[in-house]
Parts: sequence; C-alpha cells; structure tokens
Amino acid sequence: MKIKQLSVFLENQPGALSRPVNILAKGRFNLLALSLADTQQFGILRLILPDWERAVKLLEKEGFVVKVTDLVALEAADAPGGLAAILAALERTQVNLEYMYGFTLAKEGKAMLVFRFDDPDRAIAALQKKGINPVRSVELFRGLGG
Repeated sequence: MKIKQLSVFLENQPGALSRPVNILAKGRFNLLALSLADTQQFGILRLILPDWERAVKLLEKEGFVVKVTDLVALEAADAPGGLAAILAALERTQVNLEYMYGFTLAKEGKAMLVFRFDDPDRAIAALQKKGINPVRSVELFRGLGG
C-alpha cells in the first residue's frame, strides 16, 4: 500500500530540469505526479511514475543521484475538510508528516494526496483504523502503462 517516489537531485541553475525530464521522455515514461523544491545550491525533483526501478537505473546511468522513498497515497474528498479528515485520523499517532503534495486523477469529486511520513507503516495502520485506506500503485497507474 506504499508507493515509490524518486527524488532526483539537480543543480539549481537554468535548464537543469530539462535534462532528466528529456531522459525520461525518451525512455517513454509517463509521469503521474511531480514536485520541484529548491534551495540556493540544489533542487529536488520528486516523481511518481510507473516502472520506477527502470527509471532509477536510467537516471543513475546518466549521472543523476536518485533516492527512492515510500509514500502513502490517499483519496480525499475534493471539498472543504477533505484534508482535515485525513489529518484528524493521524492526530494522536505521533507520526511526523514530512511533506505532501497533491494531483488530480479522472475521478469526479476526488483529489489525490501523497504523504511522506517518518513511519509510513504506523501511519497506514492509524488511517485504516479510521476507515481511510491508502491507494495502491496498481490503482494509481491504471491507464498509464504501469
């Protein structure tokens, strides 16, 4: 029930994002979600995509530093309070939410949120106790070739 995210470390300079994106495009990867964060010295491109193992090999072969992390993907109501309900389920667990981002799928009335927790297994258990079930990779990648 965890999904894999790739974090690709980039120099913080014009055009740095184009190279890994073009490499993945030539490798025929369809990106489901991405996020880009920066500091003064470097950027972190975070990606969710099918066939992540092959993507790691390709990017590392091209000289990129890639880290693989586990995320938890959850559907939230695309309405006021959707995220609040998820956070309430985690309130007493002492699980740290390190970062999150959202994206859309072709599901009416739903938003997709991905979370990086310090203890994803404990977060999943707490969420399931409240009836909130993480989305599996196969559900995320349906129709993307993964």
